[in-house]
Formats: sequence, C-alpha cells, structure tokens
Amino acid sequence: MPGEKNLKQLLQTLNPELDPRLYVFCTIDSSSIDKLRKITTIATFQEKEGLSLTLTKLEADKHGLSYEGEFKLISFNVHSSLDAVGMTAAISKKLTEKNISANIIAAYHHDHIFISQVDAERALLALAEFSDA
Repeated sequence: MPGEKNLKQLLQTLNPELDPRLYVFCTIDSSSIDKLRKITTIATFQEKEGLSLTLTKLEADKHGLSYEGEFKLISFNVHSSLDAVGMTAAISKKLTEKNISANIIAAYHHDHIFISQVDAERALLALAEFSDA
C-alpha cells in the first residue's frame, strides 16, 4: 500500500505514540565495526567521521558507548509516503514554536522524532494540535 502524500491528511492523522524507553545517539569509528554485530540498534548512518548509531540508552550502557543527551522517541502511526512534501517542515515548525528541539528520522512506513526527555510530553501536546485543526 502506498503511503499518504496529502499534507493535510498526514498532519490530521499523525497519531503520535511515545515510546517509554530512553534513546541515545552514539558513534563508532570504522575500526570498531566488528563491535556493531553485538549491538542492537534501531538506526545506523554512515558519516565521514564514523558510523552513527541510534539505540536505547540501556543498550549503549551495556556496551560502554559514550553519548550526550537522552531522548524519547515519538513515532507517527500514519503511513507517510517518502515523496510526501511538507510533513517534516510542518512538524519542525510546530515544535520550533514551542522551543522544542527535534531529531527526525524517516523510515519506509513511518516518520520518527527524538525529543529531549524533558520536552517529550510538551511535544506530544504540540503535535496533538494538528488533529485539533
């Protein structure tokens, strides 16, 4: 089933869901790539400085990985198209209005944002404003 492209429909049906776990962002250099086989991540991204990992805080601590900041994950249960225009911008604008930083990851079926744990509840309230419109 193709994802939704209509921006109004996407925003009204975001259906954000807060994951109770804490998440962190880490990096490992290419010489540590064998270590990755033992680490459970939810996302990786190869950057020129090293491999970025997104994983639970529990998993990072288990493997002695360094990180800065702890984040909550909010997933949008609407199936957005990778070709949809404006969803990321609208979400970013809404959170910017509330002075909330967001790190957004788009996956095949859904979009996900990582919010500082202290701002997670405020972010949910801000995102709920889309369905009220």
